[in-house]
Amino acid sequence: MSAPLPSPDPGWFPMMLRLAGARCLVVGGGEIAINKLRLLLAHEAAIEIVARELDPEIQGWVDAGRLRVVGNEADDATLRRVMPGCRLVYVATDERATNRAAAALARAFNIPVCAVDDPDPSTFITPAQVHRGAVRIAISTGGAAPVLARRLRERVESAIPAGLGNLSLFMQRERARVGELCPDTQRRRWVWEAFIDGPGGAAASDGDLATAREILDDLLRGIEVRGEVWLIGAGPGDPDLLTLRALQLMQNADAVLYDQLVPAAILDRVRRDAERLFVGKQRSRHSVPQDQINAELVRRARAGQRVVRLKGGDPFIFGRGGEEIEALLADRIPFKVVPGITAASGCAAYGGIPLTHRDCAQSCMFVTGHARADGVLDLPWSAMAARSQTVVIYMGVGAMRMLCDQLVAHGLAADWPAAIVERGTRPDQRVLTGTLTTLPELAEAHGVASPALVIVGEVVRHRVISPDARILDAQAVT
Repeated sequence: MSAPLPSPDPGWFPMMLRLAGARCLVVGGGEIAINKLRLLLAHEAAIEIVARELDPEIQGWVDAGRLRVVGNEADDATLRRVMPGCRLVYVATDERATNRAAAALARAFNIPVCAVDDPDPSTFITPAQVHRGAVRIAISTGGAAPVLARRLRERVESAIPAGLGNLSLFMQRERARVGELCPDTQRRRWVWEAFIDGPGGAAASDGDLATAREILDDLLRGIEVRGEVWLIGAGPGDPDLLTLRALQLMQNADAVLYDQLVPAAILDRVRRDAERLFVGKQRSRHSVPQDQINAELVRRARAGQRVVRLKGGDPFIFGRGGEEIEALLADRIPFKVVPGITAASGCAAYGGIPLTHRDCAQSCMFVTGHARADGVLDLPWSAMAARSQTVVIYMGVGAMRMLCDQLVAHGLAADWPAAIVERGTRPDQRVLTGTLTTLPELAEAHGVASPALVIVGEVVRHRVISPDARILDAQAVT
């Protein structure tokens, strides 16, 4: 039985220091000191340095007057002369004994000291930090695992919107005015919460200060604020392909209207308590007709909700996003559009098929294989049959035979390369490669079903199969 892990050190107390104009001492002038100097420079500290030699970057800061050298040797006499009166001390030489002796002297002067990468003689440590204007987020492992702290910072960086600094600055400027107009503490808290969570917070984050102030004034007057609609492209299926902007808005949604092509793994990224409404289509049957979807978006936004319209792929590529925007504009509903990785790009990439190639495809055409009510495919066949291009056909499984026959009839060879990517980018993705003659038979034999994408062109011959690809049979189905 393995020994239990030691308990974490309870001795580190998190706090924020105001360093603008404060004397801060850095002992060391090499690469170890550079990162700490950058932090201090960003906080406008009055930086002094003791170092025998200076890295060229540090020398540049000295020459620019951003910090000054107060000693060349980190000996006891020099440090006793320069340490008194400092707000804090960083010891960052490459000599452990020197670092520990300097840290001991700082402790004797009762000055907070950090010996870099050596928490034992230190009285403070520097956490990993995320900055968004006035917002500071610090992440610490108590010095136990700095690499873990940096990894956590990367995750926080990806989840915190870039406009958060704008929002905090706006709220700082308006704080006194809101306090005067709304002296009741509980109501004032409600106003700020409604502002942050609604379109006002989004407007301030985007730098639209006039709109943000107008919305804040409406909240202060007790006027109900309209909600907002966000048309978001969910990508082809892999939740890791969501954009940061998409993920941030999905976490703020009050309601989500989603399509058939949005898998559960992506819906799991939506805020847990958001209302979910399926409005997709299956086999040419709309669960909710488009005009009703438009009306529902408008109704919910009028009720003050933040509504996400979540679409597979990209909202503006066979996603009917343009129609929904027209409806929102007609009712003066605020909206945002967040592009997504379209199925053509995502499925081709995960299937190892380049959409363009300098030897055979200088352009790429996207078309939809969705037939009219009378079963007719009304497509630009002559343009699609050009040889120096790639044709990507969305929603083409049901009309596969007709698509292939028409392309041959309009000039492409019967053995022209073609492929199907089924459930592209998902764990159960399959890729079938063949020709315009064999592809319909392959699709039928392997029971291909939507969502699936057809790729036609010589780029299929340039497909790269990953070494760990799973070969299902001899027909190049992976």
